[in-house]
Amino acid sequence: MELIAQIREGASYIEDKIAVKPRLGIVLGSGLGALADRVEEPVAIPYRKIPHFHASTVQGHNGRLVAGVLQGRPVMVLQGRPHYYEGLSMAEVVFPVRCMKMLGVESLIVTNAAGSLDPSLRPGDLMLIRDHIKMVTDSPLRGVNLDDFGPRFNDMSDPYSREIRELAKRCGARLGIELKEGVYCYMPGPSYETASEVRMLGLLGGHAVGMSTVPEVITAVHGGMKVLGLSCITNMGTGILDQPLHHDEIIRVGEQVRSTFITLLESIVDSWPLG
Repeated sequence: MELIAQIREGASYIEDKIAVKPRLGIVLGSGLGALADRVEEPVAIPYRKIPHFHASTVQGHNGRLVAGVLQGRPVMVLQGRPHYYEGLSMAEVVFPVRCMKMLGVESLIVTNAAGSLDPSLRPGDLMLIRDHIKMVTDSPLRGVNLDDFGPRFNDMSDPYSREIRELAKRCGARLGIELKEGVYCYMPGPSYETASEVRMLGLLGGHAVGMSTVPEVITAVHGGMKVLGLSCITNMGTGILDQPLHHDEIIRVGEQVRSTFITLLESIVDSWPLG
C-alpha cells in the first residue's frame, strides 16, 4: 500500500473514533505525558490499534492518542512518540503528524526531554526551541514528494514560529516561569553523546541535544503548520559534569517539572491564535 493510502487509512480510523475536529496537535516527550490527563471529554486510542501507527518501546512514553478539549480548544495529543532509533523509517516516525494534518490540525506543539550543551542551562529548565541542527542525514521528506501535504522544497526560515515563541514568553512571564531559548540538536541515538560530540555541538551553536522532535517539525512545516517547540532540560551533556547518564534520571526530572510544564502549556494553548 502506498504511503498516502496508509495515511488516509490511519486518519480515517482516528476520525471515526473521536468526537472533536482537532485544530491543535501536541506531541509529549519523555516524562511529559501527564498533560494528556488534563484533556476534557477525552477519547484515548492506543497506538497499536491505529492502522500503521507504531507504539513507542521507550520508558516514559505511554503510546496512545488522546483527542478532546484542552482550555476550550479541540486538540489531539500524542502521549509519547516513535523514534528513529527504534528501528523505524522516517516515514514511520512522522506518520502520526501526517495523520494529524489530514485530520485538519493546523498547528503543532512539540515537546521533548533534552540534554544541556550549555552550562547555563540546568536540569529542570524549560527551553523554547528557536531553531535546530539536524545531525541525522535521513529526512522524512526523502523520496517521492507528497504533493497534497507540501512542496518538494519547503522553506525552513522560521520552523519554530517567532510569533508563537513570543506568545509563549508572554505566558511564561505572566506565570512567573522563566523560559530559556536556544538551538536544539538532533542526534540519532540511542547512545548518549560522547563528551567530544557535546563539545562539537556547542561549537556549532547548539544549546540542547536530543533524539526526537526534528523529523516531526520538518514534516509539520512542510505541511504548512505553525510550530512551537519546547525542551525540558533533564541532564547536563556528557563531559560537562563528571557523571554517567541514565534514562531513569531523565524521567525523574521530567516528573519534577510536571506541574510547571502543565501550567505553562495550558496557558499557551489557551492563548493560541486559532483562525
